[in-house]
Amino acid sequence: MPINLSKGQKVSLTKGNPGLSKITVGLGWDVNAFDSGTDFDLDASVFMTDASGKCPSDAEFIFYGNLEHKSGSVKHMGDNRTGDGEGDDEQIDIDLSKVPESIGKIAFTVTIYEAEQRKQNFGQVSKAYCRIVDQSNGQEIARFDLGEDFSIETAVVVGELYKNNGEWKFNAIGSGFQGGLAALCAHYGIDAA
Repeated sequence: MPINLSKGQKVSLTKGNPGLSKITVGLGWDVNAFDSGTDFDLDASVFMTDASGKCPSDAEFIFYGNLEHKSGSVKHMGDNRTGDGEGDDEQIDIDLSKVPESIGKIAFTVTIYEAEQRKQNFGQVSKAYCRIVDQSNGQEIARFDLGEDFSIETAVVVGELYKNNGEWKFNAIGSGFQGGLAALCAHYGIDAA
């Protein structure tokens, strides 16, 4: 039975699943029923940070232009440009056993591609969620439904994995940003240019 998380809630992933090493983080969303004249293209990205909360280098920024971390610990499964269909719109595979010791947190974010030009924001997105699945058996461990708390934001930090006393935990964040991907990159110490 998956744990349904609320904003700000934390859950241990490995305490109840001691052998857990390979997980999939699935992100999904729907676009509200109205026509903005252009398609919505939401993009999942991952920021692997050290203890300071910043990415040590651009290599720790995993997105549609850099699909896999050199350690093999984080792999983006590809860009879905429409969000059509049921189930996860984008997925990220994580091998917890391969995460470098220097990485303290793995943050999962979603941004709207060309949001300003297309006059789009997360107020026009519904049913956004993040779920964590155990790859060994396909079972959903935890789920965070983001709700409808957004209006003008163009980027969202959905949640983060972090290691605490040898356990991997997930923190449901659900924090919105204006300024899209550039704002997130600045927040995590990446030069967006």
